[in-house]
Amino acid sequence: MSHNLLKGKKGIIFGALNQDSIAWKVAERAHEEGAEFILTNAPIAMRMGEINQLAEATASDIVPADATNMDDLDKLFSSAEEKFGKIDFILHSIGMSVNVRKGKHYTDLNHDWLAKGWDVSAASFHRVMQTAWKKDLMNEYGSIMALSYIAAQRTFPDYNDMADNKAYLESIARSFGYHFGVAKKVRVNTISQSPTPTTAGSGVKGFDAFLNYADKLSPLGNASAADCADYVITMFSDLTRKVTMQNLYHDGGFSNTGVSQAIIEEFENKD
Repeated sequence: MSHNLLKGKKGIIFGALNQDSIAWKVAERAHEEGAEFILTNAPIAMRMGEINQLAEATASDIVPADATNMDDLDKLFSSAEEKFGKIDFILHSIGMSVNVRKGKHYTDLNHDWLAKGWDVSAASFHRVMQTAWKKDLMNEYGSIMALSYIAAQRTFPDYNDMADNKAYLESIARSFGYHFGVAKKVRVNTISQSPTPTTAGSGVKGFDAFLNYADKLSPLGNASAADCADYVITMFSDLTRKVTMQNLYHDGGFSNTGVSQAIIEEFENKD
């Protein structure tokens, strides 16, 4: 059901790969709520995905851009400026670890791969905001969001160097969020989402088992990609104009639960 929460708003959505992507769900909901936006992803990711289908469904333009390449970002934001003038929202839904993909243990990381994952998953967020800042492209009380995970604060061994990437991502949101708030009245936040069966998330070792564990630990159960999209829409809307520099947990209560009755009962049944 549409409430026109984003009627008249314009933006850019990074990272829609396929129908399992959180960014894909956000694009669908943003369209339903009246927004217009440009879809973007790295050229190699776009060849792997189905973004043309999403663009057609949401009447959106596609502008390929590698978020680690400043020239690409300059062209992307220039396209947005030409189409919309200033914009109201940006979603950064980008992350990858070559070490995770290649099965490298955290104690034996390939540091060239580490640097690549850090650049794609975290530093790209700074690059995106720096480009928007220099072009003065954000409207007042615009909203810039990135997707994170609780491994930025707590240890999940198989999440590997992605945990470090997410910690840095959240730090960038706070640091740039201060400057964007003071100078341009723009909000910058991250959402720490439940484990979600996206293409990237499913590549983590033991993901299915952890997904089930998180669901049993969380009082409300895991938040789905569609649930996350709803939350992002509220953060893009005018209803959250004073929320900035926050890491917002969207995980069914997982982040504040030590143990659940379901977990206790599972261990009791093993005695």
